[in-house]
Amino acid sequence: QVQLSESGGGLVQAGGSLRLSCAASGLTFSNYAIAWFRQAPGKEREFVARIRWISGSTYYADSVKGRFTISRDNAKNTVYLQMSSLKPDDTAVYYCGARLGSSADLPSNYPYWGQGTQVTVSS
Repeated sequence: QVQLSESGGGLVQAGGSLRLSCAASGLTFSNYAIAWFRQAPGKEREFVARIRWISGSTYYADSVKGRFTISRDNAKNTVYLQMSSLKPDDTAVYYCGARLGSSADLPSNYPYWGQGTQVTVSS
């Protein structure tokens, strides 16, 4: 059974930083891609960043490029999202998703999800 669990969200001032964690279990990591998405109130879930476990290749949404970094820790079966220079527009619930094979940008491509963690950036 695939399980994902996010943590690390919170309240931060604009310009600050946070690191989100996505702990994964029940899957063979080398076969999977992990992505971070976010959903603000009244908006659709949108892609933030993704990483393919076996290669470590990464890809980012234009809105976070240069500010966010996705990485993985093989020993801990965990993917991180380091967020810096945060803006009020980054306020959302952040979710991690997992899928077999290559990474993708659409939420519908990911069958496994965590419960989400709230990130609030104050101005």
